[in-house]
Amino acid sequence: MTATKQVLELAQLQEPELIDKAKQGDKHAFKQLYQIHHQRVYALCLRITGQVTLAEEATQDCFVRLWQKLPLFRGESQFTTWLHTLSVNQALSSVKKHRSFWARFISNEVDIDSVSDEYEDLDKILLKLPERARIVFVLHALEGYKHEEVASLMGISAGTSKAQYHRAQKLLQQLMSQHSLNNANIGPAENGGQYESYKH
Repeated sequence: MTATKQVLELAQLQEPELIDKAKQGDKHAFKQLYQIHHQRVYALCLRITGQVTLAEEATQDCFVRLWQKLPLFRGESQFTTWLHTLSVNQALSSVKKHRSFWARFISNEVDIDSVSDEYEDLDKILLKLPERARIVFVLHALEGYKHEEVASLMGISAGTSKAQYHRAQKLLQQLMSQHSLNNANIGPAENGGQYESYKH
């Protein structure tokens, strides 16, 4: 069987069959799983890590871990749920690994223009939040984790998780107002110079 024919046949398989083949070491089946889930995993990693390069690294590490751990998947939960948990843990590990590196820099500003256009404005604004507040907001508000679960994942108290969540909400309101103001700044010739670019 040629490699092309094998790929075409794999493309017609349902996900459970791809998982079974990948568990047996079939790299073509694993590549199909990667193509199915890559964008979702990357989006989650980007939200948690807050940096494009870290998100790319965390995504790559996540699929390396997936390849290693796939034989342990018993189908007791949905594969997407299992992969989601693995992705969250890997993204958090990447943040912890690079935290001391980030501390060398006075400014932690994110180059928003480097984020792919396929991500919505909210995702771009999320990247401007302080690290802990952003992670808590993503896990609780967007991913549905309870504060007790967030606290366990991050090694903080549930009270701290709640406080960081409220902080994130407040900062997001400010950032979204700023974002709206910046979008309204379409040039003096068109708006009579009413708006000026607002920056911290």
